[in-house]
Amino acid sequence: MTRICVFGAGAIGSHLATRAALGGAEVSIVARGPHLAAVREKGITLHAHDGVHNVRVQAESDPAAIGPVDAVLVTTKVPALPVAARAIAPLLGPDTPVAFVTNGIPWWYFLRHGGPREGERIPLLDPGAEIEDRVGIARTLGGVVYSASAVTEPGVVTSEHADIRLFLGEPDGSVSERARMIARHIEAGGMSCPVVADIRHRIWGKLMGNLTSGPLCILSRSDMKTTLADPALFAAAVRIADEGAALALAYGHDLATSSEARIRRSGMIAHKPSILQDLELGRAMEIDALCTVPLDLARQAGVEMPTFELCARLATQAARAAGLYAAA
Repeated sequence: MTRICVFGAGAIGSHLATRAALGGAEVSIVARGPHLAAVREKGITLHAHDGVHNVRVQAESDPAAIGPVDAVLVTTKVPALPVAARAIAPLLGPDTPVAFVTNGIPWWYFLRHGGPREGERIPLLDPGAEIEDRVGIARTLGGVVYSASAVTEPGVVTSEHADIRLFLGEPDGSVSERARMIARHIEAGGMSCPVVADIRHRIWGKLMGNLTSGPLCILSRSDMKTTLADPALFAAAVRIADEGAALALAYGHDLATSSEARIRRSGMIAHKPSILQDLELGRAMEIDALCTVPLDLARQAGVEMPTFELCARLATQAARAAGLYAAA
C-alpha cells in the first residue's frame, strides 16, 4: 500500500489527506494543536459537495513517529516552509518525492526551468537556500490546488464548492510515474488530479486569483463575493487581473482568459481567501509569495502593475501592523 504523508495538515492539507485515504493510500499527517488532538481522537471529517467523509489517519506532531513514506505533500503556508524543511528528514526514504502544494510563486521556480534564468534563486522564499539544501530539487514536485476550504472546528474541514482540483508536475516539465502515483490515490478519492507538463503555467493561473482576491479581501475584511459586489472594487480587481496576465505573459505564459470573466466567477464565491483567514486567526501571512515576489518579478520584467502594487503595499502594511509579517 502506498504511504502518503501530508505535512502541515490545516484545511487544504486535511482535505488532501482525506482524498488520499479515500483513494486507498495509507495516510499520515503532521499537524499541531487542537486540530491534531481532534484528528487523533476522531479522525478527519470532511464536509464536501460529495457528502460527509470521515477517515482515520496516523496523526503526529513529530515526523520521526511516522518514519519514511512513499510520498510527502507539503501543505504548510510559505512562511513555514523552512521549518518544514528542517523537520522533514525522517519522512524521506531514498526516493521519496516531496510535492510542495503552496500558494504563489514557489521557491523552486527557476530551478530546472530550462529558460534564460535557469538556476536563479528567490531568497525571500528560501532564505539561505535551506529548503533546497534539505529537500533538494531532485525530490521536488510542484503542486497547485483549487479547494476553497476552512477548518470549521478542530478535526472538521469544510470544502465550499465542487470545483476541486490538484495539479501535480515536475519542475523540468516531464510527466513522471512518481507524480502519477500520488495522483491515482487523489483521483480515486474523489478529487481531479491531472499530472501536467506545464506546472508553471498552472502556478500563474492560480496566482491570478491570489493577486485579485488576497489584497482586496484583506483590505475589505470580507469574502470575495461581498468584496467584489462593490462596483469600484470589481473594476479594481479587473485591472489587477489584467496586470497579472501581463506579468504572466512576460514570463512566457499566456493565460488566454478574459479578466472580467475571471473576476465574475470569483465574485460568485462567498469564500475568504486563506491569507485573510490567516490575518483573522493571527497566523503568519504569505505576503512575500503573494505580493512581494510578484512585484519583484514585475520590476525585473519591466511590467507596470499600479493597481496591484497599491493594494499589495496596503495589504503588507496591514500584515505588518498586525505583527504577522516581517520582511526577510
